[in-house]
Amino acid sequence: MPYMRMTHDVDPAKKLVEELGDISEIEIFNNHILVAVYLRPEKTQSGIFMPDKHREEDKYQSKVGLVVKKGPSAFVDAGENWFKDVNISLNDWIMYRATDGWSITVNNVLCRVLEDTSVKGRIPHPDSVW
Repeated sequence: MPYMRMTHDVDPAKKLVEELGDISEIEIFNNHILVAVYLRPEKTQSGIFMPDKHREEDKYQSKVGLVVKKGPSAFVDAGENWFKDVNISLNDWIMYRATDGWSITVNNVLCRVLEDTSVKGRIPHPDSVW
């Protein structure tokens, strides 16, 4: 059972990709990935409105993001120690420690640049983890 399902007018992945727009000229190097940070909407599926203060904290404490770019060696491991049988793809929802990565804004969308080893797992929906 998810922690807290939120009300989404549109698919959250589709929304983030649309908000980002064209990022084709942005290059991510080496084993880094660009992740669009998931910011919860204001209302839960049970009808509870999240205070702005809690939603503002998502900018700093969110542990969930959408993979939107990968460096050429991201998730590549010649020794198969880290990524054996793991393949993280574009548009996968991932979880990471809130303090990991470099926080940046791309086309007015909050993002993080993470090393591939900072990814702790893949999740089916951004509301699955908080």
